[in-house]
Amino acid sequence: MGERRADDPPYWFDFHIFVCTNRRPEGHKRGSCAARGSEALRDYCKARAKELGLPRVRVNAAGCLDRCENGPSMVVYPEGIWYRVRNREDVDRVLEAHVRGGGRAADCMMD
Repeated sequence: MGERRADDPPYWFDFHIFVCTNRRPEGHKRGSCAARGSEALRDYCKARAKELGLPRVRVNAAGCLDRCENGPSMVVYPEGIWYRVRNREDVDRVLEAHVRGGGRAADCMMD
């Protein structure tokens, strides 16, 4: 990932979270994040970030992030850390450890 330059504008958001909501045809060999519940997890993540009062956080649906076989996939920027979030508890861990705490939700991280 490229380095920020001194003349770059400030970040609009401190954290930008993309949740894959790609849906492939049923039976596709790679599967899809949407078939694994990513749309509901995205909605939960968005509501939970607001509920926790996390400022300057944006949660967005993403088209294919090309890691569906490991999904549901989530990537958090500006660090570009990839997570597999299988349920609400995983989403909570990412929000608490990464976004609020500045660390990582190691048990959810993808290689």
